[in-house]
Amino acid sequence: MQTVWVLGDQLNRRLGPLREATPADTRVLLVESTAKLASARWHVQRAHLVLTAMRRFATELREEGFEVDHRRSASLPAGLAEHRARYRPARVVAMEPASYDGLLMLRRHGVEVTRSDQFLCHYGDFADWVASRRSVRMEDFYRHQRRRLGYLMDGDEPAGGRWNFDADNREPPPRDGRAWPLPLRTPLDGVDRAVLADLAALGENATWGAPPDGTWATSRAEALRRLEHAVTAVLPAFGPHEDAMLSTNWHLAHTLLSPYLNLGLLLPAEVCDAAEAAHRAGRVPIASAEGFIRQVIGWREYVWGRYWQWVPDHRSANELGAHRPLPPVFADPGVATEKRSEMHTEMHTEMRCLATVLRDVHDHGWTHHIQRLMVLGNLGLLAGVDPAELTRWMWTSFVDGAEWVMLPNVIGMATYADGGRMTTKPYAAGGAYIDRMSDYCGGCRFDRRRRTGDNACPFTTLYWDFLARHADRLRRNPRVAQQVRAADRLSDLPAVRERAAEVLAELDQGRL
Repeated sequence: MQTVWVLGDQLNRRLGPLREATPADTRVLLVESTAKLASARWHVQRAHLVLTAMRRFATELREEGFEVDHRRSASLPAGLAEHRARYRPARVVAMEPASYDGLLMLRRHGVEVTRSDQFLCHYGDFADWVASRRSVRMEDFYRHQRRRLGYLMDGDEPAGGRWNFDADNREPPPRDGRAWPLPLRTPLDGVDRAVLADLAALGENATWGAPPDGTWATSRAEALRRLEHAVTAVLPAFGPHEDAMLSTNWHLAHTLLSPYLNLGLLLPAEVCDAAEAAHRAGRVPIASAEGFIRQVIGWREYVWGRYWQWVPDHRSANELGAHRPLPPVFADPGVATEKRSEMHTEMHTEMRCLATVLRDVHDHGWTHHIQRLMVLGNLGLLAGVDPAELTRWMWTSFVDGAEWVMLPNVIGMATYADGGRMTTKPYAAGGAYIDRMSDYCGGCRFDRRRRTGDNACPFTTLYWDFLARHADRLRRNPRVAQQVRAADRLSDLPAVRERAAEVLAELDQGRL
């Protein structure tokens, strides 16, 4: 009898060698690694999601008749060795893992590896597409995907007459106090409580963040229920405000499906099929359907392909020489929600934007893409935070975190640490952008229009300092050269740079 080893982010009967397996010829192995749990201080909702989903998947396979060896071991290789010693399988086969180190581990320990079918474009096919082109842009890859897969196509032309409705999806947050669709919740049960007890046994400092409240689905059935809810109740309002940020709502009209895609509980084709069907039936506007499908078959798969193209060298990229430690408010944001009425004090930051976003990470293990890029990532870029430290923090803090997700997004997109391989310009911005796309600046003690003085917005101060600090490099970039020239002309640039030094010192000391 063969063994199919299912890793913790491959939890779907339709994936890899498990798809054709039967209980008569296959035993299934799942391993919970204590070394992995001890390797970082994980957000408790992230650790709980992965472990609980693994345990529920093991139960589902047993109910189907499979013999399942689900064990907790010192490490993944140790679990494999224990399984082999007990069962003597004729062969051990696994689908390609989502990480470079995981792939090396499987090969090193004699596991047969089959091609991953968890994405719509295998990274080998992505590499072939890259090799066939003189220049590589995500938009071109996205259009290639649309043509190849047929999503939102009317013959050879894009539905709605345009490939991209992004310009329609950048509206600032609405000021009308509207109600946003509430996320579904699933009551916690004995499996959830057993996982939380196991995590608590690791020690009080092993995890951080608010405990699970049932928001995140831990089974395929519940993930499918959330997909239906997302398409019927959430997606119709998604597009216009997908970049907006509100202090009063952590999710707006985002579908919250990324954790399930990344764990295999949902597959990208079924997600896109559902979104397109809803659009064709007239229930989802084209801008919302296109924006969502672009996230799934465009950006998500582009990031996946880039990860495999550049790993492992991308991990150490640091073209801007950023070596500042992660600010204390990132490292220990667990005080974010002790007293909502005293949020700034409890957060140890008076920056309302940062306090709000870190509060949401603490409470839910999730924020949307603009909060990650233009608040958390932008601060890391402007302050010169070590990109590897910021990557690791995001990887361990978000419920949809994975190295393949965070490495290109943080190293390439957010911190420009790869010098422009991922993006053509650094995504640097001052307080004006945050004010335009959020309600964070209202009530903040800092003034986003000021760059000097005690009440100057730290983002605004650091933005101009960043341009001056990297002027020699950035003035050669046509997409930011104009801003660099504007910084050169500032009459108060010396004062700006002096204030920036104060801001960075206060950030390092956890006093900002």
